[in-house]
Amino acid sequence: MSEPTGQWPVNVLLLGDFTDAPWHPLEPARAALQSILEPAFRITATENYDELSRLNPADYPLCISYTDCWNRKPAPEQTAGLLRYVAGGGGLLVIHNGISLQAGDALAQLIGARFTGHPPYQPLRYVPIGEHPVLGGVDPFDLDEEPYAFELDPLAERTAFLAYEFEGAQHPAGWERSYGLGRVVYVQPGHHAPSFEPASYRRLVLNAAHWACGGK
Repeated sequence: MSEPTGQWPVNVLLLGDFTDAPWHPLEPARAALQSILEPAFRITATENYDELSRLNPADYPLCISYTDCWNRKPAPEQTAGLLRYVAGGGGLLVIHNGISLQAGDALAQLIGARFTGHPPYQPLRYVPIGEHPVLGGVDPFDLDEEPYAFELDPLAERTAFLAYEFEGAQHPAGWERSYGLGRVVYVQPGHHAPSFEPASYRRLVLNAAHWACGGK
């Protein structure tokens, strides 16, 4: 995996909810992501969604969504800012509940799917798919997780690279897509701090961060 383009280390805006988080508070994920991504990436964490309105790839080549905003819709300025950011070349890495940005229809299409629910938290087997660059050094791994289900957007082209096994079938757990000049990656694991412990998942997150902001 090559280094991302631009300033080194790469500045990352991590967006989530420290206080108003019904299911997934930001701090455990922030600490885990810091341990995974540093020193290659330098994280600035915020729960101020207005940062999306002024997000610029020159300032933050990568934005990570760990939002827990299931019951509130991003403001029009915030939605427009994130769309403009990715279309202009910014990288967006969406982890687990970060797909809650789907409360805005345009952002659901940006990510490529809608969350529709999940069976109970349980042991799952995660399996790499294909030979995508984000899979370098990533082997199958087992994790206790929430088996998120999705309605995939028919108008959003995606390349899947990860699935989880549930009830005898494989289900989407990771994909990427291009949007304008930018890249979007979604990874389904990430419910709480233990989700970030398997070595293969840590490598996947690091690879996805590099790839989303211009690495190969």
